[in-house]
Amino acid sequence: MGKSKGTAGVVRITGARSSLTEDVRRRQRRYMISMAVRTLCVILAVVLWKESRILAIIALVGGMFIPYVAVVIANAGRESPPTMPETFIGHQPRPMLETGVQGVPAPAPTTPQG
Repeated sequence: MGKSKGTAGVVRITGARSSLTEDVRRRQRRYMISMAVRTLCVILAVVLWKESRILAIIALVGGMFIPYVAVVIANAGRESPPTMPETFIGHQPRPMLETGVQGVPAPAPTTPQG
């Protein structure tokens, strides 16, 4: 049996969230990147202090506000659960037994003959 040829996309069959370990790892990574940018801002402020005070002050202000933003983003919590795949929402099969279908009256109840 060979694989079918074509470009079929991956179909997600569950609405489960990512694991807690993966979520914590992702938030830690974002926090570490933010702190690296903050460190670069502070170093840039020190280097630029004698060359351009305006750019140094801007970098210093950025270095002061980045920790607050990084903590808020890191503590924002888990992502919302994904929605169900659209492939399951669109098709709704008709019920097997119907009564009173669009202008057709329902059959009269029958009485047992005895």
